[in-house]
Amino acid sequence: MGTYSRARDVIWARAEMVVWLDYPLRTILGRLLRRTVRRVLTREPLWNGNRESLRTALFSRDAILIWALRTYQRRRREYPELLSRPEHAHLQAVRHRSPRAAARWLAALPRAHPPVPS
Repeated sequence: MGTYSRARDVIWARAEMVVWLDYPLRTILGRLLRRTVRRVLTREPLWNGNRESLRTALFSRDAILIWALRTYQRRRREYPELLSRPEHAHLQAVRHRSPRAAARWLAALPRAHPPVPS
């Protein structure tokens, strides 16, 4: 988990809610592949001017698709355990297992600023 776990510890200590997008592996891989192909074809800059290539995205040691395959099951086991720890008792945990469920939940949230009538 590297730096992400350190960042998580700081962020979760200050957060009120964690929204876990626990989507099926096929959904995650499909989205990753589409986003990666789009970024490669459009040469979309990422951070510090970096750009993805099919070679690095699919075949390198740090390939995002390989990372997703390697970490998927571990994350699904890890998050319930993390959320049950006493230091995270203050967090409201919301777990969505599909994009449709997440979209419905978001649509039902009250708006911070109501739309201005036209």
